Amino acid sequence: MEYKSTLNLPKTGFAMKADLPAREPQILARWEELGLYEQIQQTRKGRPAFVLHDGPPYANGDIHIGHALNKILKDLIVRYKTMRGFAAPYVPGWDCHGMPIEHQLFKELMLTKPQINQASFREKARAYAQKYVDIQREQFKRLGVSGDWGKPYLTMSKDYELTILRVFKELVAAGYI
Repeated sequence: MEYKSTLNLPKTGFAMKADLPAREPQILARWEELGLYEQIQQTRKGRPAFVLHDGPPYANGDIHIGHALNKILKDLIVRYKTMRGFAAPYVPGWDCHGMPIEHQLFKELMLTKPQINQASFREKARAYAQKYVDIQREQFKRLGVSGDWGKPYLTMSKDYELTILRVFKELVAAGYI
């Protein structure tokens, strides 16, 4: 006996299987094609602003569950504020400097600090950080996090570095440092 025929199941056009591995790229491509994030931002132009200042992850490896939790919670807050009528853009960013990146790169190169030229290492670190910015960006997009992914802030960008130097100069001039 087929038990399926004894159940009163609703008739639907939806597939019985979600088939996420095949559907996810299609959904993400559709959002990109529609310019969904840009459209939402355009409809909120001129509204009161809500800005969530996001502490950026290091660009030193694939994302982990902590990254996922952090980004998803922040995405929920930004979306909530957007639905409440605020202009709530999300500009993602990455910390592209520091020991976490150096440590991972030294492990990958199987070298120690005295074994490599400083200028050469900086170039490699920059390329390594950019590689993981690109990887993490795609991983965050796959989580459904909405943002201005085409224009992130990177601590290794010249504009960012110049701004930090200017602020330090102002702090020195004001006697704080």
